[in-house]
Amino acid sequence: MKVIDFKDARCRHCYKCVRYCDVKAILVKNEQAHIIPENCIHCGHCLEVCPQNAKTFASDMLRVKGYLRDGLRTVISIAPSYLGVFPYERPGQVVDALLKLGFSEVRETAEGAALVTEEYRKLLKAGEMENIITTCCPSVNDLIEKYYPSLAPMMAPVVSPMIAHGRMIKSMYGEDVKVVFLGPCIAKKQEAIGDERVEGAINAILTFEEVLQWLSAEKIDICRCEEKPMSNPSPAVNQLYPISGGVTKAVLAGELCETYHKVAVDGLKHCMQLFESMEKGELKGCFIEANVCEGGCVKGPASGRWSHSQALAKVKMEREVKHTEAAEKSTVDVAMDKLFYERRPKMEEPSEEDIKQILKATGKYTQTDELNCGACGYPTCREKARAVYQKKAELGMCLPYAIARAETMANVVMDETPNLIFIVDRQLRIQECNKRAQTALEISREEALERYLFEFMDVTDIEEIFDAKKSITNKKVSIETLRMTALEILVYIEEQDAVLVIYQDITKEEEAKLKRYQLKMETVEMAQAVIDKQMMVAQEIAGLLGETTAETKVTLSKLRDSILFDGEGE
Repeated sequence: MKVIDFKDARCRHCYKCVRYCDVKAILVKNEQAHIIPENCIHCGHCLEVCPQNAKTFASDMLRVKGYLRDGLRTVISIAPSYLGVFPYERPGQVVDALLKLGFSEVRETAEGAALVTEEYRKLLKAGEMENIITTCCPSVNDLIEKYYPSLAPMMAPVVSPMIAHGRMIKSMYGEDVKVVFLGPCIAKKQEAIGDERVEGAINAILTFEEVLQWLSAEKIDICRCEEKPMSNPSPAVNQLYPISGGVTKAVLAGELCETYHKVAVDGLKHCMQLFESMEKGELKGCFIEANVCEGGCVKGPASGRWSHSQALAKVKMEREVKHTEAAEKSTVDVAMDKLFYERRPKMEEPSEEDIKQILKATGKYTQTDELNCGACGYPTCREKARAVYQKKAELGMCLPYAIARAETMANVVMDETPNLIFIVDRQLRIQECNKRAQTALEISREEALERYLFEFMDVTDIEEIFDAKKSITNKKVSIETLRMTALEILVYIEEQDAVLVIYQDITKEEEAKLKRYQLKMETVEMAQAVIDKQMMVAQEIAGLLGETTAETKVTLSKLRDSILFDGEGE
């Protein structure tokens, strides 16, 4: 199952998601963007920048509501970043609001972070690792395993606070309890359902954005709720995990570490720069807290980002958190180990000749043709060509190429059409004309652009268009100077205060129509002549037939009489 993807109907060829995806985990096919799961680090940045709201996110909302409807014991593990995101007057009101939704208990994920803190301290104390990279951010973990796998041995072999907390809750209440993580992170869902190394610790993931909408639908106003305590003891400074530098503050609280130099870096680009430096062996002896989201996960992609700025969210959190160690140590036995390894995506690499052929297909024959404008989403034309070879991108994504191709096609249409096409300004000076018009006027384009259309034909209709600013379509006109009958189409172009003039030559059609009319009339006249002649013949026949009949009657009467009266006079 894909955690995130894009809706086909909403993608609009802007490639903004490609531009903002630093690991280029987006495939464009048939002008539609799709996530490549094996390449994706699930940071959610593409969903944040999508101008068409074309994102889809695999939601667990129905599953969670099913747990509550069936009366199953369901504990919610809430990320401490809620302190900087949710609207409340007192933090305990958030607890009451979640209990009203039907959850059995509300516990802070920072409770699991306290366990992680202890594991990090053990690693610092041992001092055996060249560098220690914290593993709380699942997107950072994916980034290293997929794109900087040589650094995997430097990753702290420790589960994230979410996984630690899920295992802790199940250890406390039994495996039948349902644990729902609530936070601002999309990558947490992939970690919970897509990583077999931590399978079963978390049953469902809800985002702050989803829960805020759920509370609104249930007409639950957090600010009107009672203040109720969390079910866990205060995790104190471990609540700072979501903000930049918060992990190091928690790990180093109350003690100094002289073995490792602490480094906090957030933002995907900054993380990638740091890891590139580490691959070159430029850093040693560092305890590195890395977060893909700017400022940490306090303003993750599913935090309900409309509510507060990053700075305000950080200030709210720091004011609520006690900067001391957790008062109580957990006595629950929780498996904290997690090994990290290489998961580099397998992509076939093109040869130099392949790159050159793809570049030529988009009109780039020399290095100077490579504009590297970045409109396609790739920083250079060569990177784009590489993506085309790997079937992650399409040739048409190149904006200069697409524009040049469109202009070429427009010129082909203009030049190949049998119609006469002009663009004239208010003074009726020819601004542009196609080849058919040049042929009809028997002048070159250069000469035509120095002439006025009224020099060649009647322009009364065109003058009326400038006055009325209304179009004329399919009006039959006679252009005597060109010995042409045409259908006239006039379109006013407001932006240029000009008129598009199109004459569709219908001279041959009109001549053929006239010939058909003449033939029809000749046929009618011939038919009338035949009818008249037939009438005369009929009348003559009738007259002759009448005379013959009379003669026959006389003759037959005489024959009859001669037979009847033969011999009577003897």
